[in-house]
Amino acid sequence: MDFLWAKQKVISNNIANVDTPGYKTQYVTFEETFKSKLQAAAKTGDQQEVRRAIDSARWQVNDTKNETSRLDGNNVDADVEISELTRAVLQYQYQLHSINSNITRLRTAIKGQ
Repeated sequence: MDFLWAKQKVISNNIANVDTPGYKTQYVTFEETFKSKLQAAAKTGDQQEVRRAIDSARWQVNDTKNETSRLDGNNVDADVEISELTRAVLQYQYQLHSINSNITRLRTAIKGQ
């Protein structure tokens, strides 16, 4: 959820800078870093190493360097950014709903109802 929250902030910043000359789009990555750490830890066969890999995985903000789509050097495409923001918001809402459902199920099981 932290990744999705960060992604929303970065995309919102991109949209806010759509008219800023020279501004380069930023993006957030998580899956690639997480996957590589998890694969490396899994090769060791040590459960503790896998757990440490999961705990240490963090999202990362990246800049696009050489891409330019306009004469002023700005490469923000508002339509793409709004689409990505909508996707991130929906993913965040889904995760929140899923967590709330799990908590409700646990609460029901604890009460014995």
